[in-house]
Amino acid sequence: MVQNISIIHDEAGYASALAEYESYFDHEPDAGGDGANRFELLGLLLAKYEEDHFPMPAASPVEAIRFAMERQGLNQSDLATLLASRSRASEILNGRRELTLPQIRLLSKAWRIPAQALIGEQEVA
Repeated sequence: MVQNISIIHDEAGYASALAEYESYFDHEPDAGGDGANRFELLGLLLAKYEEDHFPMPAASPVEAIRFAMERQGLNQSDLATLLASRSRASEILNGRRELTLPQIRLLSKAWRIPAQALIGEQEVA
C-alpha cells in the first residue's frame, strides 16, 4: 500500500518529492510492488507540478525543423533537396522567410513533423 503521498503545493514539497523520486534511480523498485507504485505516483505528481509551474514555451517552426533534422540525421542540404531550393532552405532556417502551406504539408509528410508544430508563430528577421 502506497502511503504518505500528497499533492505537491509548493517548492518545498516539489524538492522533497523530487529527491525521493531520484533516489529510485539508484535503487530500482520491484515491478508491481509498493515501491514501483510509489515511484510511478511520484512521477505523475512531479509532472503535474512541473506542467503547472514550469510551462515550456512552444517551439517555433524553425526549432521544430531543426529538431527533426537532428533526430533524423538530416542537414540543410536535405532540406534544400526536399524544398527544391537551397536559398529557400537557408532563408527558412535563418528565420528570414516563413513556411508556405505547401512547404508545411511537404515537411509534415516527408519528415513526420506534426503540421501544428510548423504553423506556429514565427518572427521573420
